[in-house]
Amino acid sequence: MSAVRGFLVSEFEARVAQAQALMAADGLDLLLLTTEPEVRYFSGFLTQFWQSPTRPWFLLVPRSGKPVAVIPSIGAAAMERTWIDDIRTWPSPCPEDEGLSLLADTITELGGDKPVIGVPSGPESHLRLPLADYAALRASLPDATFRDDAGIHRRLRMIKSEAEIDKIRTACQMVSGVFEDWQSWLSVGMSERKVFRDFKIACMTAGADDVSYLVGGAGLGGYGDIISPPSDRKMTDGDVLILDTGTMHDGYFCDFDRNFAIGTPSAAVRSAYTTAYAATDAALAAARPGATCADLFRAMADVLEAGGAQVGDVGRLGHGLGMQLTEWPSITATDRTVLEPGMVLTLEPGLEFAPGKMMVHEENIVIGQDGAELLTRRASQELPVVH
Repeated sequence: MSAVRGFLVSEFEARVAQAQALMAADGLDLLLLTTEPEVRYFSGFLTQFWQSPTRPWFLLVPRSGKPVAVIPSIGAAAMERTWIDDIRTWPSPCPEDEGLSLLADTITELGGDKPVIGVPSGPESHLRLPLADYAALRASLPDATFRDDAGIHRRLRMIKSEAEIDKIRTACQMVSGVFEDWQSWLSVGMSERKVFRDFKIACMTAGADDVSYLVGGAGLGGYGDIISPPSDRKMTDGDVLILDTGTMHDGYFCDFDRNFAIGTPSAAVRSAYTTAYAATDAALAAARPGATCADLFRAMADVLEAGGAQVGDVGRLGHGLGMQLTEWPSITATDRTVLEPGMVLTLEPGLEFAPGKMMVHEENIVIGQDGAELLTRRASQELPVVH
């Protein structure tokens, strides 16, 4: 596992060069980026200050040359520690002009009088500034063309570099160890809230940077709701517990779950666990370059359906993973995204094995030249039992 933090400048140079080649092919003069992962991908600007919604942040990628940051002055020192050297700031908050005039001037300087500006606009994207400010920006640049970025940002981020994969692998291995050491933080009679708290502490103790995502819960005979906050209900014999975590290392996530029986599990619970495990095996065998996300969905769905599950309305059975907890693509019946080496995915088969009772299993993989490599350490083939 890598202890190296951040990336070499050559990593960012390669990202920008790839983007610029695609921009030239698609007729774009600039990319306008406004969200945390977009800005970080091309700059290396890593901070939790994005959790404050007060200030907008902008990064412009021109068709040639290095990106230019247009950011609130409070972020100048942190941005100066990246490879970006053209950093333009304004004192913020300033609702009367929250960086818009500075941004417009920079766009004109970099893109000319009639720039064609690409903005990520497809699924799973958003614009991180007020709609009124976006309208004002466009009005201040009447000869500019604002259009979709042709999926450039999404295409680049979908294929991870070896350095990116190593960060995700580190997160996966770290949390795999915490799950495997469950006897040190999990026991009968604990409340859901304490389980969540102790698991997060164990991950942080193991070296995680943050455990910003943890969902799950316990239910008698199986769980149903796995996204609500944990309660003070104490786990008892017959419960099934799931913990699904997005733990971060150096700006990259793992995202996988583990299941535990509290006391002796029923035959139905054991069977559901076996089915979900077998569905993951089927996806691991199918995950290779040239296959599609729909192929992975079908491989898992066939096993789940053979086990008595209905998968028509479950949504997806996995997704992309990286700088964000969930990324493009989705493993659905209709997603024809072709798998390529360097894609990092979750495999997440789930089934309802009784009314209101679910079993979900999740692992993280990277697509290699010859097939899938597990980034997580595989869950126990038998459902762990907590006595």
